[in-house]
Amino acid sequence: MSLDDKRVLVAGMGKSGISTIHTLLKIGAKISVYDKKEEIGEEILDLIRKNDFLSYLGKNPVRLDQFDLIVLSPGIPLDEPFILESKSLGIEIIGELELAYRLSKGKYIAITGTNGKTTTTTLVGDIFKNAGKDTKVVGNIGVPAVSKIFETLGDSYLITETSSFQLETIKQFKPVISALLNITEDHLDRHKTMENYGDIKAKIFQNQTKNEHFVVNYDCIESYKRSLYCKANVVPFSIKKELNFGCFVKDEWIVIKKKNNETIHICKINDLKIPGLHNVENALAAVAISFFGGISPEHITKTLKEFEGVEHRIKFVEEINGVLFVNDSKATNPDASIKALEAIKGSVILIAGGYDKGSDFSNFIKAFNRKVKHVVLFGETAEKIKKAAENLDYFNITIQENMDKCVKEAYNIAEKGDTVLFSPACASWDIYPNFEMRGLHFKECVKSLRRNI
Repeated sequence: MSLDDKRVLVAGMGKSGISTIHTLLKIGAKISVYDKKEEIGEEILDLIRKNDFLSYLGKNPVRLDQFDLIVLSPGIPLDEPFILESKSLGIEIIGELELAYRLSKGKYIAITGTNGKTTTTTLVGDIFKNAGKDTKVVGNIGVPAVSKIFETLGDSYLITETSSFQLETIKQFKPVISALLNITEDHLDRHKTMENYGDIKAKIFQNQTKNEHFVVNYDCIESYKRSLYCKANVVPFSIKKELNFGCFVKDEWIVIKKKNNETIHICKINDLKIPGLHNVENALAAVAISFFGGISPEHITKTLKEFEGVEHRIKFVEEINGVLFVNDSKATNPDASIKALEAIKGSVILIAGGYDKGSDFSNFIKAFNRKVKHVVLFGETAEKIKKAAENLDYFNITIQENMDKCVKEAYNIAEKGDTVLFSPACASWDIYPNFEMRGLHFKECVKSLRRNI
């Protein structure tokens, strides 16, 4: 793909937008920039001034026919008026991931799903690294793929966490292995319906052929039914059923069964350090991806036994006077928080709430199942979750105005042996720029509580 002297509008000045600008500068594109916010970071402003970019900050771009290409950040919806007008003018619109794919030399392994993406992507990355492969872990995990393209060779692997927002703008993107972990309700504020959301997730395999592999959760109906339309080699994984082919659990072992009926034992599920049945599913997916990606069972087994999970996903923070504090800020939807509740042993004081993505919290409340002694809520969805709980006859609820007060309230309610679980079931954007900052603030509040007791 040659962009030398091409007029490119980079839309969105977040991480992916900034990385896109740096890449386009290296290949000689003529860059303009757009962001819906008028006030942006000093780093970006310096970049604009230094390179004399035409910029549209806090206002929509004009004269759209001047552009040959628009590179869209994941956070910008495709129904924005200037995007719709650009489409009508025949201007090509792609995302940062699509741009990275067209420019890089490496092989992509793309992993999507409502939940488990970050854990599975990180685990697969560790497996490939431990096997001696030149590996870049990129994508929705926080490292834009386009930032690594000049470091890739033909034998490099880009292990790519892939969100529905990124998949909306792919065209040629064709991973050697794709994976769909699960589909549960999320992002309906943007995708409107579950069917549309699921179809966008399934775009991950749209360009694959019989020469590639598609790893899919056999137990998730919404995921597996979409494999019927996949032209790649379908590799199912299951925690519930012994399969004729794929990756599954048998007699407490994670096993792979090849098409010639050969069975390979990887490790016992008790060997995993990451807690919860949902992490067994993540491990099954990682095993299938890695094995059919050419990694030896020995390297897979060793890494699985060593892997301790990812930050902000069911991670122990502190124990204060017999009360455990666990950070699960990565739980940005109800299903993720349900998985966290299932993984915690004993009674829970739950801290939840955040940005409203249009989620239904009924199943989340039902999952309390006498395990959750009290819920402390904050953020935009506090009243919505409270109402959903009361409709299901759950009344042990307190609403607080910020994280610090939530942590103190939860500790005051908890008894020795209880776990204070911060699992918001919502995105962070009502108060925090991302779930990482939210998780760090939770940890700071817990440490402050310890100091002041």
